Amino acid sequence: MTENTEVVVIGGGYAGVMAANRLTRRDDVRVTLVNARPAFVERLRLHQLVGGSDDAVVDYREVLGEGVRLVVDTVARIDAAGRSVTLASGGTVGYDYLVYAVGSGSAGPSVPGAAEFAHPIATLEEAQRLRPVVDAAPATAAVTVVGAGPSGIETAAELAEAGRTVTLVCGDVLGPYLHPRGRRSVAGRLTELGVTVLEGPGARATAVTRDAVRLSDGRELPSEVTIWTAGFGVPDLAARSGLSTDAVGRLLTDETLTSVDDPRIVAAGDSAAPSDLPYRMGCQSAVQLGPQAAETVLSRIAGERPAPVSVGFAGQCISLGRRAGIFQFAHRDDTAIRLYLGGRPGAKLKEFVVGHTVKQLAYEARKPGSRNRWFKDDKRGQVLRARRGEAPAAGSERAAWVTNTK
Repeated sequence: MTENTEVVVIGGGYAGVMAANRLTRRDDVRVTLVNARPAFVERLRLHQLVGGSDDAVVDYREVLGEGVRLVVDTVARIDAAGRSVTLASGGTVGYDYLVYAVGSGSAGPSVPGAAEFAHPIATLEEAQRLRPVVDAAPATAAVTVVGAGPSGIETAAELAEAGRTVTLVCGDVLGPYLHPRGRRSVAGRLTELGVTVLEGPGARATAVTRDAVRLSDGRELPSEVTIWTAGFGVPDLAARSGLSTDAVGRLLTDETLTSVDDPRIVAAGDSAAPSDLPYRMGCQSAVQLGPQAAETVLSRIAGERPAPVSVGFAGQCISLGRRAGIFQFAHRDDTAIRLYLGGRPGAKLKEFVVGHTVKQLAYEARKPGSRNRWFKDDKRGQVLRARRGEAPAAGSERAAWVTNTK
């Protein structure tokens, strides 16, 4: 009788679910997914939860393969030498291979008063706590959103469309990722919604009080509800477990997503730092890294050489309320270009992408391994060679589709 290989996946977000589902390709692999919540969280909809148009959760039965065992708990420590994880409840789970997909959350704000008086929104629990705060505030209450990345823009637009008086504190520039043409489109939509957008070096939050936000140029903004979206961090599980991490705390891996410390530990998603050159945090990279992490494990089980990571980007979707949005197109290396789709078509495309992402998880659950193609960004290879002091490869490199045949 063939002995089963035990694989534990830590984290049930986009990357973790994709990895867990892909691992069920082999009948002799038993997959355990450890996650703190009993339901899958659509992080792409957390701003909708705050605004009241969605609950941002999906039953795991819809997105997780039948062969995956779900353990609702938190991992307190990884014992790499003993090949086991210790759960917060006190139990342990052994493994032959481990997929580290713990995701990301709010970075602890260093601005005085932010931790006490501002409301983060990066996790389900944070968004759920914020929702009744917003509901209880008077309709005329001043709402300040700090941080002008996608989360900040989406939250500001969602609440403004619902009739709230919103100020968006950018800290520097609105939507740093966006091309200037796309940025102008977003700014125009926010103006239509009545959002006050504060940009420039003087628009950095320096302190938060119970009823105000102070800026670097000395201004003080009245704020009955302050929402903090400036920055994301990762759990410190890897560092606490004695594994090598980057400066942010992401698990350091090689280009096959394998830990630099242990060939039986593989990382995926926001918490992975392949070659100390991590990808942008988000579901677009997570849904590509998850199955590739699983393929690395499956290759090792089969005694084959794992393939190097291959991730390419198409752009970034940002909702601007329920009736408008923007899709900012980009090169495969995640550099924004002039082309964008805005307005109502942008909103429809954003909703399609969000809904399709969940369908992608469900499809992988039903037919693991049936989709093995990812976009490739060949510029990554150029960057890595330059860091190693190697000469450029001969010939021009182009972004292309690659197929993982494992």
